[in-house]
Amino acid sequence: MGLGDMLVPLHLYQLPIDHECHDDSWVAAYSGKWQVKGYEKSAACLESESGISYKSVEFKLLESSIIGADWEGCIDSLYGIKNMTDEQRDTALFLVSQQCLLECLGRGDDSLALSLLRKQISKLQVGREKVHKLAFSLFSLGELGLDKVHDDCDVFQELRRNLVNELEKLLPPPITVPDRRLEHLVERVVGSQIDSCIYHNSLDPVSIYKDHSCGRDQIPTETIQILSDHKNEVWFVQFSNNGDYLASSSSDCTAIIWKIQEDGKLVLKHRLSSHQNPVSFVIWSPDDTMVLTCGNLEVLRLWDVETDPKKGICMWDCEGKEIKAWRGTRMPKVLDIAVTPNGEYLITIFSDKDIRILNVATNAERVISEEHPITSLSVSGDSKYLIVNLNSQEIHMWDVEGLWEKPLRYKGHRQHKYVIRSCFGGVNSTFIASGSENSQVYIWNRSGCDPIEVLSGHSMTVNCVSWNPRRHQMLASASDDQTIRIWGPNPSQKMHLKGLI
Repeated sequence: MGLGDMLVPLHLYQLPIDHECHDDSWVAAYSGKWQVKGYEKSAACLESESGISYKSVEFKLLESSIIGADWEGCIDSLYGIKNMTDEQRDTALFLVSQQCLLECLGRGDDSLALSLLRKQISKLQVGREKVHKLAFSLFSLGELGLDKVHDDCDVFQELRRNLVNELEKLLPPPITVPDRRLEHLVERVVGSQIDSCIYHNSLDPVSIYKDHSCGRDQIPTETIQILSDHKNEVWFVQFSNNGDYLASSSSDCTAIIWKIQEDGKLVLKHRLSSHQNPVSFVIWSPDDTMVLTCGNLEVLRLWDVETDPKKGICMWDCEGKEIKAWRGTRMPKVLDIAVTPNGEYLITIFSDKDIRILNVATNAERVISEEHPITSLSVSGDSKYLIVNLNSQEIHMWDVEGLWEKPLRYKGHRQHKYVIRSCFGGVNSTFIASGSENSQVYIWNRSGCDPIEVLSGHSMTVNCVSWNPRRHQMLASASDDQTIRIWGPNPSQKMHLKGLI
């Protein structure tokens, strides 16, 4: 059940009863909502006790004229309504004239219908296509079942009721209450509270009976597991798209695939050991059946996740021909690359300071130039935003479509000389996490430039972080201390909250 389906008690909104016009609009919104939901008796009771109808006097008069087929009265009513734009009035007049024309044709009065089309409808500024379509109905009325029918038949009554509904959506307030107005107001209030909650990280429905607020227990703040199977610095980690696996790579020349068990603990599934040089990068295929690994000054290797690693190797060149190796000799200096999850944009970092955004379908290209060298790139799960780490100790967020003139900036972490990688995370990519050269992990809410959490535990530089895309309270970090830390909510905080309930 959505927010708009809840019948909320009036007192929960603290209605501004000291201002009569505001109170009227609230009561009208409630009454209209209940009418739509079929609670006609409740709506009638509210209108009776308050003396306020969700239908204005002007609209009641217009509705009466339509139901009674008083078309001249309808037109007079529409011209008498103030605060209508010319476009709204012409559209309303067209709808009324269309109904009148159809009824003339239904009674066999073709000459009156033709006169109405030529003298009145054709003068309305509603677009030629609508007028031509209506003119065509002169010849296709039989297919609609409206030929030679009586004025008071059920078909006309239904069409008139539909016309009333269309005008109710078209006419401006306060003549009518805008469609779903109450739902819109409630959703805006709830949305505003969610936006102002820096720890919000849940898909659970938000109650409208109290102000919304989340605690630190909604995000990963405590180490829940330490993985120590790498024998040297861990340079990269990334969760699979389905959230069931974690891939890591290390300067020990291996990559490891970890399986997340039902209890949230990670166990080693495969150790990938065919590289001769340190493995700097791993990435998952969209269906999570393959992992691509990249060794320093070496080939790219493609591994099958489920089968024996020794039998699942494939290599190709930079042009996509399936051969044994892709050595990248023809590639320009590309520091990082990503494809948006929706597949629409290819984003690359090249020449140290430039972000190249290519629309795959149109080949339209846009370049964003930063003032400081870029070390890494990450894209949000909804494909709308990208973040880059700069060696100026800032993270910049840009919108992919190019609507922003300036980026949003995040600061607090330490980055001078090493490659530090950040990521989006949480529900709706609400958070940004990053490693740091001071051995800590930093978390920001996307709406603020200062970190909301600083996580301690590693003893050396944290090179990379990855937020689980399905388990929104799980974060992984890779460090030069040869470990991977898995972070989760503080269990003591959860127990404390349960004790208060």
